[in-house]
Amino acid sequence: MAKNMSLLWCSGSPPCWMVMIALAEKNLHGYHQKRLSLTNMAHRTPELMAINPRGQVPAFRHGERILNESLSACLYLEYQFKEQGNKLIPSCPAEQAMMYQRMMEGTVLFQKSIAIIHHSSKVPKKEECDSAMGEIHEVLREEVKLWERYRKESTGPFMSGKTFSLSDVSVFPSIAFLFYYRLSTERYPKVAEYYNLLKERTSIKNTWPPHWQFNPTGRALMKAI
Repeated sequence: MAKNMSLLWCSGSPPCWMVMIALAEKNLHGYHQKRLSLTNMAHRTPELMAINPRGQVPAFRHGERILNESLSACLYLEYQFKEQGNKLIPSCPAEQAMMYQRMMEGTVLFQKSIAIIHHSSKVPKKEECDSAMGEIHEVLREEVKLWERYRKESTGPFMSGKTFSLSDVSVFPSIAFLFYYRLSTERYPKVAEYYNLLKERTSIKNTWPPHWQFNPTGRALMKAI
């Protein structure tokens, strides 16, 4: 069933990881995949540009259907393969509403997290603690505090409550991204608890970013958050 699917992706990219987790949860294995390199925009190959003119990953294709936005791809997979693999949309209306809310909020978390990576890659190390970086840190700090509060208020172990859902598929990669870059587990214990629970899930372990396995921690870019 997955033979006519293809995915172009980059290791460590939360949007790419989301789609890979969704595919694993729906038991869609054996799809064609190609790992691209983000180094010096090397991922912008003619193959990628032909699928996604924005030159961004993931680039997912199912037959003649193309979905280049990760949330769209995850929703598509759930609706197209409802009866296969794990159900990723809760039956409970309250959990379903929370799922959609957290899915959309997860994009904000990712955008604020990636801002630090983008800034640090453009600014010399000796200047990384300048006022601009301080402002970026503060914006992300307030965002992570919000997610810590969400975890304290949660009615279950997952983002939507008691059921693993698309909110976990979409938010976990961004949270893992933060901890890879050394977010403090002591400062955010509830977010850390969530991270430690989900990182053992089969779909997540089997799609763990390859270069993270060889280099378990990145630069301490999130240590001050």
